[in-house]
Amino acid sequence: MGKKIPMWQIGLIFAVIIVSMGYTIIGYDGYIHIPLMLSGIVAAIIAKLNGYRWAYLEQGIINSINSAMQACLILMIVGMLIASWISGGIIQLMIYYGLKLLNPSIFLVACCLICCVVSLSTGSSWTTAGTVGIAFVGIGAGLGMPVGMTAGAIISGAYFGDKMSPLSDSTNLAAAMGGAKLFDHIKHMIWTVTPSLIIALIIIRIFRHGAYGNCRCFTSRVAYRGAA
Repeated sequence: MGKKIPMWQIGLIFAVIIVSMGYTIIGYDGYIHIPLMLSGIVAAIIAKLNGYRWAYLEQGIINSINSAMQACLILMIVGMLIASWISGGIIQLMIYYGLKLLNPSIFLVACCLICCVVSLSTGSSWTTAGTVGIAFVGIGAGLGMPVGMTAGAIISGAYFGDKMSPLSDSTNLAAAMGGAKLFDHIKHMIWTVTPSLIIALIIIRIFRHGAYGNCRCFTSRVAYRGAA
């Protein structure tokens, strides 16, 4: 153990992270791996200058990686799930039956709520957006819904389920990094995530009439062209 690191040195590390990542991403449209490695080197140098032994720093790195490993494994499974659903024709099946079952007047609200359930079950907003989200975009296009509103409903539901799911990689990672119990972390997030979902549903409910009108106009145009 070394001495307590001054706050200005901690701020310096954060400054290196922000500047290096901004310069790489904005200036060169690059990836964040090199800036993160550079920031880690700067942090290790500052810790050594303050008297911390390398064995102590190495053990801290290993413990941090172990805490994040569960989230990494979930991300790997997410990629496999999305690929298997697309190659197995599940997305196409959802689009087919969605066009038959979903009424345009309730499409956006149903889209948001279904994405909530799927994301809560899988624990991943990426999985939801990459599977049923693709299906809903296709269904919305078939019904003549604005793509932006459909995407907003998908994202609103997907992120609600992601934050509330005990299977979520980001939820597990945040609880592990903060040293909190997983379900205590989820209970406290209810006070911020639930009002956000309610506001999103209200906005969707308000603007659904305009979207439904566009949908009926689109359907009328298609029917007219088919008759012609």
